[in-house]
Amino acid sequence: MDADVSEVIEMEKALSSLGVTDDTLTDEERTRLDEDGYLLFPGLIEPGWLSALQARFDELLAEEGALAGTEVHQEPGTRRLSDLMNKGVVFDGCYTHPKVLAAIHHILKAPFKVSAMNGREPLRDGGFQAWHEDWNEAFFDSPEQNHWDGDYRSAQDPFYVAISLWMLDDFTSDNGPTRVVPGSHRWRAPQFEMADRKADHPAQVLLTGSAGTVAVMNSHLWHGGTTNQSGARRRVLHPYYVARQFPQQENQRQYIRRETYERISPAAQFLLDVSGAY
Repeated sequence: MDADVSEVIEMEKALSSLGVTDDTLTDEERTRLDEDGYLLFPGLIEPGWLSALQARFDELLAEEGALAGTEVHQEPGTRRLSDLMNKGVVFDGCYTHPKVLAAIHHILKAPFKVSAMNGREPLRDGGFQAWHEDWNEAFFDSPEQNHWDGDYRSAQDPFYVAISLWMLDDFTSDNGPTRVVPGSHRWRAPQFEMADRKADHPAQVLLTGSAGTVAVMNSHLWHGGTTNQSGARRRVLHPYYVARQFPQQENQRQYIRRETYERISPAAQFLLDVSGAY
């Protein structure tokens, strides 16, 4: 499905307004996104901002209690937060960060919007997820509905979803880091390929990094949370993006608060797909 020309122009204007240029990503960073399907930006969250994000994350958990995460979904063995665009100015820079937006745009190569921004923290002995990707898992129920032919994507097959992972704590090998299979964004979804999606994959890699690291990932990549064996804190924010022709995980126009709308820039309003909401 070709993007509307006017949306292409508005996307370019929004990205430029938010500081994205042709030089925001290096050639090596683009190569890693193309070949591996993910990329780490160590230290992207400066220390003062990191402390503020950690504090607000915990304030929301305390304030919302058993209702935390219900705008999108809850998950056994984890603490979840949702609708973070509306829950503090401290989050505004997460879904609009130029480095992240440049990487998302490089992956999707088409106009996109924020689908949702959630928070997640696996508890001790919790957090495990089967291998999945964030497209066929949601939109297709059988191999016959999968529009890809064979095991590998062709160069013409578009990508529709991408995500960033904002590490508010150290991601270590034993506190439930995300596992990925490099290069699997060009394969068919794992439910069509694996008899046991809970099993280890021989090529899997754990995404580990210090607090303040941000990972950007093609969401067609095979991935999943691992079990938090140590019980150490492992808070993460998930600004998640989708091609503009598809629905959002959280309908931003339905949830957008006037105070949020009036605070953010027209470019951010475009990213949330709420332009003209008030």
